[in-house]
Amino acid sequence: MGRKYFGTDGVRGRVGEAPLTVDFALRLASAAARVLAPEGGTVLIGKDTRLSGYMFEAALEAGFVAAGVNVQLIGPLPTPGIAYLTRKFQCNFGVVISASHNLYDDNGIKFFDAEGGKLSDEIELAIEAELDRPPITRSSKDLGRASRVDKSRRLYQDFCAESVPKGMTLDGMKLVVDCGNGAGYKVVPRTLADLGAEIIPLGCSPNGRNINDGCGSTAPELLQLTVPGVRAAAGIALDGDGDRLVMVDGLGRKIDGDQLIYIIASARKRAGHLKGPVVGTVMSNLGLEVALRQQGIEFKRAAVGDRYVLAMLRETGGEVGGESSGHILLLDKTTTGDALMAGLQVLAVMRETGQSLAELAAGMPRFPQTMINVKVAKRFDPKGVPEVQDALAKVSARLGDDGRVVLRASGTEPVIRVMVEAREETDTVRCAEEIAAVVRRVAS
Repeated sequence: MGRKYFGTDGVRGRVGEAPLTVDFALRLASAAARVLAPEGGTVLIGKDTRLSGYMFEAALEAGFVAAGVNVQLIGPLPTPGIAYLTRKFQCNFGVVISASHNLYDDNGIKFFDAEGGKLSDEIELAIEAELDRPPITRSSKDLGRASRVDKSRRLYQDFCAESVPKGMTLDGMKLVVDCGNGAGYKVVPRTLADLGAEIIPLGCSPNGRNINDGCGSTAPELLQLTVPGVRAAAGIALDGDGDRLVMVDGLGRKIDGDQLIYIIASARKRAGHLKGPVVGTVMSNLGLEVALRQQGIEFKRAAVGDRYVLAMLRETGGEVGGESSGHILLLDKTTTGDALMAGLQVLAVMRETGQSLAELAAGMPRFPQTMINVKVAKRFDPKGVPEVQDALAKVSARLGDDGRVVLRASGTEPVIRVMVEAREETDTVRCAEEIAAVVRRVAS
């Protein structure tokens, strides 16, 4: 049975439209309480800076307290901070109110288990099965209690700061930090400043409506202009909930998730403590795979989505992985993607080696990549269409080891995505258009 409300990262949608309504949030809290804390317990609730976060926070608080669950409210804090403090405070589970990199019109509700990990499909299905039951309201003596624990954000800052080598500081390092007007707007600049860095903030003035709006990891253009303009060592950009990271080098060039994974994994390999393979996704740039292979580092590809990267890391014993978008997993440090943590590891490599971010990233030349989204009347699996597979096989044979083709159906819209990588950009464009033409013909 498929999930009706939970997607790859909790429940998400347009605020005011089903399921993102106050009524649903209250019922979701009651359903989650039945499954995750049937005998009572404690939940930690955090959020990003969206205006609607106050509304959903109040609804979830009411649902949990009525069900006999104690609630700790920590306010705006990056998603990985909620994961860490859920475990630190020994809560039964944690909740994050956020739509990640989406604009403020959207919001979402996602859960962490007691260990700070994402819920399994089975548990999400169990919660959905409880949604049709009326919300619980216990008698007065059995109600939960609510309290604010805002000052505990400092614990997350300290946790991240302690991840860099002992005694290391960022003294003399000028950094431009863009928090996307999101959940990291306080803790990220403070953590870096506490380590000695000179901070120039961007996207650190949320007003409830400007989250991810022309700023942050999904729109780093202003950051790219600012870094060389102020002669900073690097720029750091987070998305709205603080679990994705992109960086900018001193010349204003964007350094994406693949390049950051390369820098971190290479440093660990040199130090002799890289465990297992590095895991990316089918969309990770071929340049990452080639550059890691040259260093004797095994690379594996999972399906798109951080939960699939996490599953493969656990299966193979790896610790480093992530996505091109900047969702980076460091399982020896955290249980989920953490932009601040990943950024600190890159800054530590810069400090230890004395190399600039540009020099560190130069070891991974990016292969040109062309993506064509072919709209279709109805979603279908291209793997089951012989004509499409024949076209893919012919192109793959021509490219050989110098290229790669990915063909997949979007999980959210009627689109077939055709992606081709090769050493020469002209090859990527020609090959992608060749396959796209066959997809259009089959879909018409």
